[in-house]
Amino acid sequence: MKNIPNTFGSMVFNDAVMQLRLPKHIYKSLKKTMSEGVHLDVDVANEVANAMKEWAVEKGATHYTHWFQPMTGATAERHDSFISPAGEGQVIMEFSGKELVRGEPDASSFPSGGLRATFEARGYTVWDTTSYAFVKDGTLCIPTAFCSYSGEALDKKTPLLRSMEALDRQALRVLRLFGNKTAKRVITMVGAEQEYFLVDKEMYLKRPDLVYTGRTLMGARPPKGQELEDHYFGSIKPRVSAYMKELEEELWKLGVYAKTRHNEVAPGQHELAPIYNTANIATDHNQITMEQMKVIANKHGMACLLHEKPFAGVNGSGKHNNWSINTDTGVNLLEPGGTPSENAQFLLFLVAVIKAVDEHQDLLRLSVATAGNDHRLGANEAPPAIVSMFIGDELLSILEGLESGEGYTGGDRPQMEIGVTALPHFPKDSTDRNRTSPFAFTGNKFEFRMPGSMLSIAGPNIVLNTAVAEALRQFADELEQGSDFKSDLAALVKRAFSAHKRIIFNGNNYSGDWVAEARLRCLLNLGTTVDALPEFISQKSIELFAGHGVFTELEVRSRYEILVEAYSKTLHIEALTMVDMVKGMVIPACIDYQNDLARLLSRKRESGAGYDASLEDALLRRCSKLSADLLERLSRLEDALSEPGLGEGMDALECAEYYRDGVLAAMSGLRAVVDRLETIVAKRHWPLPSYAELLHSVV
Repeated sequence: MKNIPNTFGSMVFNDAVMQLRLPKHIYKSLKKTMSEGVHLDVDVANEVANAMKEWAVEKGATHYTHWFQPMTGATAERHDSFISPAGEGQVIMEFSGKELVRGEPDASSFPSGGLRATFEARGYTVWDTTSYAFVKDGTLCIPTAFCSYSGEALDKKTPLLRSMEALDRQALRVLRLFGNKTAKRVITMVGAEQEYFLVDKEMYLKRPDLVYTGRTLMGARPPKGQELEDHYFGSIKPRVSAYMKELEEELWKLGVYAKTRHNEVAPGQHELAPIYNTANIATDHNQITMEQMKVIANKHGMACLLHEKPFAGVNGSGKHNNWSINTDTGVNLLEPGGTPSENAQFLLFLVAVIKAVDEHQDLLRLSVATAGNDHRLGANEAPPAIVSMFIGDELLSILEGLESGEGYTGGDRPQMEIGVTALPHFPKDSTDRNRTSPFAFTGNKFEFRMPGSMLSIAGPNIVLNTAVAEALRQFADELEQGSDFKSDLAALVKRAFSAHKRIIFNGNNYSGDWVAEARLRCLLNLGTTVDALPEFISQKSIELFAGHGVFTELEVRSRYEILVEAYSKTLHIEALTMVDMVKGMVIPACIDYQNDLARLLSRKRESGAGYDASLEDALLRRCSKLSADLLERLSRLEDALSEPGLGEGMDALECAEYYRDGVLAAMSGLRAVVDRLETIVAKRHWPLPSYAELLHSVV
């Protein structure tokens, strides 16, 4: 790619394209809709649709699709061509404002969590004007929201937009109290770092577990994994470099700000990090990134693994969600300023986040809860399942000084008062990063480190936005009713910090001491997805979401049903895959190997030449014993899957609990035997590429 600035966004119907192709009055009207949410007139929609179609056709597009994000966690699209009959067997290329603004895909087969019956197929997609359309694979993709015939949200985009609006409303109330009359919007900004593995495609196809579940269900530890830490930030192999180069070029064309690439800790593991964008566009871009990662890997003879834990005993992959709050005038509300007023404002927003994370730690844990992420959290490569915050020793000392009234002595001013004196000057990077913290302040943003690599970032940001909006609402209610803003503000900051400082922990989150201390602090330790799921439908959670118009109670309960069912389905698919692999691959390999040993043992004994057969005899006995254990463990797993009443007499949560406690335990027992057999059975008989081969397959 010779000219990146000219190529960047070349496949996006962005602001520059709109200015060039739309009449001035149409452009102004569309921008008003995009920035203020005003109704889009049908004549304006028709003009925009025609210009968009002409531009897309020039880019090679023949079809259009309403590109949306159903509750599967992936994206969905139905393609319609631009052609319309023109008589006498001819066609013309047409695209109307009605087709641009609204679509009607079949919604019957998407997860709804009981919002609709299967036979009720009607669903609607509605253009999200805040996210630019783009051309991908010859199709004009129009980012949209997805809702049911009766208006309930059936996607992840709609509640994300609602949560952004909720935070905007409450943050503006607070800003007005500080005398800010210029900001018209407060926007949540997100940058999602994406970790992933690359393995050779031929080896990938020989592993049914990777193909069907995204993770290895069996596999002995390799002689060399990540122990020497020589892969992290190491030189990038030519094959991987070529992949990264093409990936970035395609993402740049689609307007994705792909910025940083490097090797991660584990062999075969890598990371791509973007520049920040608004939360909804960042979510769109992350979905595009994950899709392109897989497509381009295939072109290079590789497979891209996005599962949170594709290899047991090897670092898993996360998706660090870097989150901040900005005004439309360019002010980061989580960055200390240079005046007393600016710093009082910073402290108020900071303690609002502290309060939000403490009060809704259950929802934050839930927002990253998946069967896959359960294998990663708490594995000394990712944060534990206990939600806590890191803000650094210096900022903690400032808040503690304010709380106690003793002031702050670590900076260049011994005393300070909120709204009267400025914060002591301290550099943005005055505190080392804490990679063990689930939710770390990094100078002007928070890094939420718990999301797994496969996860849509919509969920965590919906929770973050809504929880902080609620804290700001309570703050604004109190301050608007006060009589002395400065003294009321100071009292509020001190009281909020004192009430919620238990959530702050700057130490090693991996240590066992922290687990004990967190228990003393009464922090939640929701170790598995099944533990976290009921928190979603608590009365507190329902009131939070409904109170800010993010979810109705019906929408909350529907999503709960989807999450519970997805957990059970995931483990069911994994268990069936494991049974098939053991029966069709592992057992035949064991039999073949034992036959070889038995034949050799027999020949030695029959020769009468006094050959020593102790090795063959010992190996045969060991393999025979493990094979018997294998059959027993296989039977346990099959019995667990055929448990009478499974899924029938149980409610959805009871079923998920059974899969966690029964099926997953049986899978672990079976795996232990298979992994031991892999270290004994001769390589020529073992049908599965090993961990060593997979992790080092891309050379």
